[in-house]
Amino acid sequence: MTAALELGALDGKPVLFRLPGLAPLVQDVYRAAADVCEVRELPWAFETPATPFPPAAAFARSLDIRDFAFDPAFRGVAMIDYFLRALGLDPLAVPPALRRNAWLALRMPRFARQGYALLCPRTSMTLRTMPEAVHTAIAETLLALGLPVVTQGTALPGVQAAPQATSLTELCALVAGAKLMISADTAMPHLADAFGVPCLTFFTTHRPEWRARDYPCAQAIYLPVEGLPDALEFSRGAEDEAAAARAWVRRGEDLAWVRDAAGAFAAAV
Repeated sequence: MTAALELGALDGKPVLFRLPGLAPLVQDVYRAAADVCEVRELPWAFETPATPFPPAAAFARSLDIRDFAFDPAFRGVAMIDYFLRALGLDPLAVPPALRRNAWLALRMPRFARQGYALLCPRTSMTLRTMPEAVHTAIAETLLALGLPVVTQGTALPGVQAAPQATSLTELCALVAGAKLMISADTAMPHLADAFGVPCLTFFTTHRPEWRARDYPCAQAIYLPVEGLPDALEFSRGAEDEAAAARAWVRRGEDLAWVRDAAGAFAAAV
C-alpha cells in the first residue's frame, strides 16, 4: 500500500476493512500503519454476491482481496506482485526498494543489534515448520561457532528461549537485535528484511522467488516436496505434513547438509 500511495496509484488515504477479534499482535500491525490507511472493522457477515456490503457504496473504488490464498492468480507468483496488481500497479514498474518491507522499520523505535543468532523454526502450520532434528542441528552448529543463540522453538542446552512476544514492538525488537536469523517459511523473514538482518530461510511448499525475491539480505534453500502440488497453502492432512517433513532429510539422514548450510551462512555474515 505504501508503494501504491507513493506512486500515485491510490487517491487519498485508503480505508482498510479488517475482521474483528484479531490477536493483539496482529492488531498492532494495523496500528503501525495508521498514517498510511484508515482501519475499520469488517463485520463477520461480510459481502457475498447475495448480500452486498453496504459501506462499499460510499467509495469510488473497492478492492476485495479476502481469501487471496485461494485465488488462482496468487499461486506461483511473487506475493508482493499479486498485491501490487490488485492495487492497480505493474510490479515491474515498481522500484525494488518499494517492494520491500521497509515501511515497518520507519514506524518502530530504533533497536540496537545485540549479536545473537535467532532461530525461527516454527510457522503458522505444521506443513512448513522445521523438524525438531533440523532445529537442533542448526542450534548446535551455531553454538560451535561461538555464537549466542536465541530460539523461538523448543528450548535446547546452551540456547536461550525467546519470550513469547505480546506486541509487535517486542517481536520487532527480537528480530532487530539479531546478528543473523535462520528460519522456515517467510513470516519472520519479512521482519528480517524490515530491519536489514541477514536471514537464511528454508522453503518447502513455495519457491523462494515467490516470497523473498526482493529481500537483499535474504538467502534461501529450496526443498521441493515430492507428491504435493506447487504452492500448497494449507495442509490437507497428515500425509501432506509427512511428505513435507521428508523433504528435509532427502539430502542425507545425518543432516550434515543442514549443518554445512547453517555454518557457511553464519561464517559469511
